[in-house]
Order: sequence, then structure tokens, then C-alpha cells
Amino acid sequence: MLKTLIKGDIIIANDRFTRDNSKKDQTIMNERIRSKEVRLIDENGKNHGIVETSKALKMAYDADLDLVLVSPNQEPPVAKILNYGKYKYELEKRAKEAKKKQHTVEVKEVKIRYKIDTHDYQVRVKNIQKFISQGNKVKIVVMLRGREMQHANLAFDLANRFITDLKDIPVAVEKKPMLEGRNVTLYLAPQ
Repeated sequence: MLKTLIKGDIIIANDRFTRDNSKKDQTIMNERIRSKEVRLIDENGKNHGIVETSKALKMAYDADLDLVLVSPNQEPPVAKILNYGKYKYELEKRAKEAKKKQHTVEVKEVKIRYKIDTHDYQVRVKNIQKFISQGNKVKIVVMLRGREMQHANLAFDLANRFITDLKDIPVAVEKKPMLEGRNVTLYLAPQ
């Protein structure tokens, strides 16, 4: 039987203590740099070319800064002399800004029956226009029940009517109307 208990950054599993390194910073810097030489960029952005790691570390300590590998997969790796706390703060700030500017596209669903009244239909069209203008995709579902399955052609006509009535806004038909079980579905997306 596996017993697991988590306390802070220590995981106790089967009565053995292990450290949880998933939260730990994985940046390679200062003495953790294992390569013999690095391509060095100083705090002013000046490229010093390929320098021994010990010499680069000495230059960083003399400037009272850190030596951070910014591109460890290069040959030789690229290291930069900088204030690591400030560098980490700037990276987090840029990530937050990128996240703010990101827009997640949602799929909004509009469910109707093929026996819909004209006013109700106009309300659905306005809702779809609003969803498309917000940058979301729209799934239109025309539900069929019982004997209504015999009149699936009326549901297809209604779905095609949505396409023609939404021609005035920039909308693309992502999936044409198709029968899925007891529903006729249509997918629209902003252009």
C-alpha cells in the first residue's frame, strides 16, 4: 500500500523522504554551470566571445552579479552576466503580459427546435452575431424529437437559413449542417 503525504516541498512516500523539485527553479547559473567554456555577454550587452567558465564567473563576481545560462542548448552555451532577481522578475512580468493579451476561443452553443417562431429566431441570430463579434465559435443545434426525425429536411433548411441570414457579418462555416444522432448541428467561426 502506497502512503503519500506532502508537507511543503518534502514528499513522504512509503516512509521515505524525498524532495519535490517540481517547484524548484531549474535555471542553470553560477557554480551550477558544468561546461568548460561559454559564449559570454556582459551586463551592458557586449559580446566577449568564447570565454572559460571560471573567467566568466570571476567577471560576474567582480561586477557583483550572476552568470546565467540563457541558451544552454547551444555549443558552447550562451551565458549572460546579469542581476538574476531582476531577470526573473522581468520574465514573469512578460509572461503575465502575454497571458493578458491571450484570448481563449470558446464554443458557444445555441439550441433550438425547427418549429421556432420568427421573433425567437431573430433573438438567436442576434446572440450568434454577438458571440461571433466577441471572437467565439458558435455551435447551432437544431433538436429533433420523436416523429420530428421524419422532418430532418426542415431542420437542415433552418440551419441553412442561419448561414444566409448571417452573411452580413464576417462569419465562416466551419462545419456544414449535418445530422448527429437526433440533432442537426452547424459550426460557425469568426473570419
